[in-house]
Amino acid sequence: MNMQRAKSNELAELRARLASSQGKQYWRSLDEIAETPEFVEYLQREFPEQASELNDPVSRRRFMQLMGASLALAGATACTNRSVEKIVPYVHQPENLIPGRPLYYATSFALGGYAVGLLAESHMGRPTKLEGNPEHPASLGSSDSFLQASILALYDPDRSQVVRHNGRIATWDGFLSMIGTAMAATEAADGGSGVRLLTQTVTSPTLVGQISELQAKIPGVRWHQWEPVNRDNAFAGALAAFGEGVETRYDFGAVDVVLSLDADIYTDVPGSIRYTRDFAARRRVSDDHREMARLYAVESTPTITGGSADHRWRVRACDVEAVARAIAAELGVPSLVGGQGLPAGMDHEAVVAIAEDLRAHGGHSLVVPGEGQPPALHALAHALNHHLGNIGATVVYTDPVAANAGLQLDSLQELVADMNAGDVDLLVVIGGNPVYDAPADLDFAAALDNVPTRVHMGTHEDETAELCHWHVPETHFLEAWSDARAYDGTISMVQPLIEPLRGGRSAHELLAILASGPEREGERIVKSAWQRRWDNGELSRDLGETFDKAWRRILHDGVVPDSQLPTREVALTAGWDQGQAATPGDGIEVIFRADPTVWDGRFANNGWLQETPKPITKLTWDNAALVSPATAERLGVTSEDVVALELDGRTVRAPIWVLPGQPDNSLTLPLGYGRRRTGRVGAGTGFDAYRLRASGGLHFAVGLSVESTGRRYQLASTQMHNSMEGRDIVRVGDFHEFRETGEIHHPHTHVPGPDESLFPPYEYAGHSWGMSIDLNTCIGCTGCVTACQAENNIPIVGKDEVANGREMHWIRVDRYWSGDVDDPETVFQPVACMHCDNAPCEVVCPVAATVHGSEGLNEMVYNRCVGTRYCANNCPYKVRRFNFLSYTDYDETPVMRLLQNPDVTVRSRGVMEKCSYCVQRINVARQDAKVEGRELVDGDVVTACQQACPAQAIAFGDLNDADSAIAAARKEPLHYGLLAELGTRPRTNYLARLRNLNPTLSADDQHLDAEDDHV
Repeated sequence: MNMQRAKSNELAELRARLASSQGKQYWRSLDEIAETPEFVEYLQREFPEQASELNDPVSRRRFMQLMGASLALAGATACTNRSVEKIVPYVHQPENLIPGRPLYYATSFALGGYAVGLLAESHMGRPTKLEGNPEHPASLGSSDSFLQASILALYDPDRSQVVRHNGRIATWDGFLSMIGTAMAATEAADGGSGVRLLTQTVTSPTLVGQISELQAKIPGVRWHQWEPVNRDNAFAGALAAFGEGVETRYDFGAVDVVLSLDADIYTDVPGSIRYTRDFAARRRVSDDHREMARLYAVESTPTITGGSADHRWRVRACDVEAVARAIAAELGVPSLVGGQGLPAGMDHEAVVAIAEDLRAHGGHSLVVPGEGQPPALHALAHALNHHLGNIGATVVYTDPVAANAGLQLDSLQELVADMNAGDVDLLVVIGGNPVYDAPADLDFAAALDNVPTRVHMGTHEDETAELCHWHVPETHFLEAWSDARAYDGTISMVQPLIEPLRGGRSAHELLAILASGPEREGERIVKSAWQRRWDNGELSRDLGETFDKAWRRILHDGVVPDSQLPTREVALTAGWDQGQAATPGDGIEVIFRADPTVWDGRFANNGWLQETPKPITKLTWDNAALVSPATAERLGVTSEDVVALELDGRTVRAPIWVLPGQPDNSLTLPLGYGRRRTGRVGAGTGFDAYRLRASGGLHFAVGLSVESTGRRYQLASTQMHNSMEGRDIVRVGDFHEFRETGEIHHPHTHVPGPDESLFPPYEYAGHSWGMSIDLNTCIGCTGCVTACQAENNIPIVGKDEVANGREMHWIRVDRYWSGDVDDPETVFQPVACMHCDNAPCEVVCPVAATVHGSEGLNEMVYNRCVGTRYCANNCPYKVRRFNFLSYTDYDETPVMRLLQNPDVTVRSRGVMEKCSYCVQRINVARQDAKVEGRELVDGDVVTACQQACPAQAIAFGDLNDADSAIAAARKEPLHYGLLAELGTRPRTNYLARLRNLNPTLSADDQHLDAEDDHV
């Protein structure tokens, strides 16, 4: 339920309330400060809306539409080849296959072309879970939400299943006949100059080799690449700075000070998982290590990077360059053309402080430009890093990771011009969806009509497939052979874990056909390419004395050793700075950003990602136009008001969401929604921001017109769900105070001692499990939420159910704001079951369905639970979930059984469920240790959330092991228990967050209050 409806005339009162509060106050929404009647009523309601009703308020048809990606319809498999069902035992059991024990295979997942290494878990031949590959430099064993949720797409019932010709079911042989004839005809007529390939960003050495071979055979074939969220500006900035296109690689493990210039370093840049891990290590503080890197963020819309920053300034996207120029001028960067003064939201004192801090840490600092900032800012960032002595220390350069590196927008514009001119006879689109995501001014759909033969390969019959003559199903990456490069150039292998469920082909197999060669399997294509590299001496003989041994070694590790791109020496060119472009006027700025959960739209049909609350707004199942409170006040709109947005004659309607921390006179539009053809889950969700996005303003533009329509649209936000009503929750302290005194100021509450309880003490003689979460390194990315969902068979419930407060996630990541309504600080706090020693839920259950185990776990006995929900009512942490409806209905959806973790019970309707500390993983580790004849040691048990966390913010282990990481965390002075004063004795504890403030900045600038610091 959304209640963020503070009226315009109330904003002044809200600011006054915060200004008059004693000490620091944390809040989650504007309604919480205003104490609106809706907010008060919501807090006083014991259960979500309609909680007492047994009848499903959602129609059966709507329910099935919402659950399409999570619940595969049985009929959706009618056109696939059924696996052979054996009714007798194996005569010869497959090698290494042990029922009940999974196997793990190394593979890779690529987003925007950049690969991240994975370990895929397979149960009896079916993939069920993905984790980061510890041997891969881009992950080191960690992951993110996109990686975790990518396995759901494998079982998506809406994936394309058959070849189609003009919308009708066709055959693969028919397609082969057509494409062979078309290629031969154009080759004979004009040497193939009428053939065009359009792909997404390609880093695969094998695919690049195939395209090169095709172009060598048919010289007229031309290759174009297009990603709606691309790296054009970074590439153009390198060209401007160095005269050549190079890839920038950062070393966050060696930094003391980082300046982010509208860059979300935790999500948007290649290598973000690795960067997060390295930078978290530099910001992790303990009693023995009292050093902490500092992060400055100048950003145009709130991100998790800005939320984690020590100092953050909100500045319009078009004004970020002016801030960078002021800092460069203060540092004395040579060859700098003068700027145009500081924009609103930034002052000279801050510029001086940042510049002095960067200068003092030359060689150990970083300036990171945002991917959406113009090339001039990227060039300026290169100059700043060069001037500070960071080149070769915290910044290195390599050849581009992407093949055929160039400006993708120029390439797409060239293709559209050729299509409009009638110069394209055959267009083959592999993997992309340009009809949906190409710049609106290019009108790709209209240009497509001029192409006589159009072929689309994709996993779904999307908007582009609809307008193509032929559509060919594409395999999921877990069904295909391939390779790709990581952020540092390391070549990562992609190997299948399962035969194609929908009978698709890979891009490699399609390219082999285009080259007029015989149809070949993907494995043969990829393996042959690496055989040639072996024969040419391009692979180390340390891999084995024969190619077959080397090949097995590569597949086992998932990476080609020593394949990262070598660093290069670069030098700034004379006249690298062409001067700052004229500052736009005072019109409303519109910013286009990839959505935190569905990205550019490719994940729109992924129910796990759709239902994951976005880290800052906490919205699910929708996007919204994000505006600041002051801008909303000036426009006379509130959250959920529908407005008409017009830019250069193009119009779209969107609901408003008032977002503290958004720059004034600026509006952010997340991309990726408003899909017409994507599947039952994603179709019709949100609005299409691409309709306003033009070539001249791919990332931001000024001149947006905003008009209220008088209508409202319900948005499902979880930001006020499970509120703890002002209790002492999150703690934030001053790093300088901690470094000097070893503690942080906090109004201490009485924590009952071991003897202060009505319950008799229990001696945990064996193991005593516990968890610690470091708020200082947690970035609020929600990777743990998706990992928990994948591990524990947690279903999605749909937008209507989320709006009713019925989401099922076992972990939530609370986002708190503190300070000014317009420019607040941000704090993230993951909350799961506390596994209290004195658990309030246990004493009120009338059937003993929730009990305490001998190793400290609060356990749920599903067969006993009768759904009274007394336990949820008595839980002060609001971490228990009630399964209101049969969200997982196997009677109608047997295919989804392939995805389920067999080690975790699938819950039915009418039971309570919650975090179990991944007890199934504890049991597996215990069994392994027993087989090996040893005791469990620290690190044997790794929970799903702990394993996924890119910041390594979660520790888990045995509290009885004095040498364990969890026991060490309990001894830290930053350690505290959530609501420990209640006497619950929670086993999930926290380390307080610290802010490493620059002491030279004014006391009014985001400083902590010395008197108080609590919720």
